[in-house]
Amino acid sequence: MTKAGGGKELEIVRLFNVPRELVWKAWTDPEVMMRWWGPKGYTCPACRIDLEVGGTYLNCMRSPEDQDYWSTGVYKEIVEPERIVASDSFSDEKGNVVPASHYGMNPDFPLELLVTVTLEDQGGDTKLTLKHAGFPSEEDLEGARVGWNESFGKLAAVLRKEMRSRTRGKKAA
Repeated sequence: MTKAGGGKELEIVRLFNVPRELVWKAWTDPEVMMRWWGPKGYTCPACRIDLEVGGTYLNCMRSPEDQDYWSTGVYKEIVEPERIVASDSFSDEKGNVVPASHYGMNPDFPLELLVTVTLEDQGGDTKLTLKHAGFPSEEDLEGARVGWNESFGKLAAVLRKEMRSRTRGKKAA
């Protein structure tokens, strides 16, 4: 088990047709994150965010089979509304870091990976670039690619709903 710094890096770029502040909120507001975090079929029954450098997050992904997967990390850099850099580790429900093998995964998986989320304003739309670094194998990287892309599909639906809600609110005012 190693820390981030080596390994393979995943990069995903997505364009969301919503303002950057809505995408930022989806990454920083626990109530919004709980609506999209996790691959298709997974839910997020718990999410805690202490959004400050040195602060931590703790998320739970629940599989369709009711298996909980907890993750935690420490915020290393926060530039609102442009960039979030945080460590990423499997954990127990109390936020204690555990090896991936705790969840039946690759025992060579590092204890800590690094996630960098960059949000760029694109004329009212938002370009999201996710970098997730430290994967020990192509198989682990591909599993993360599928999971992130499915999560981003859910995120797109949540953001569309947020935009509709915001638009209705403006019309009512």
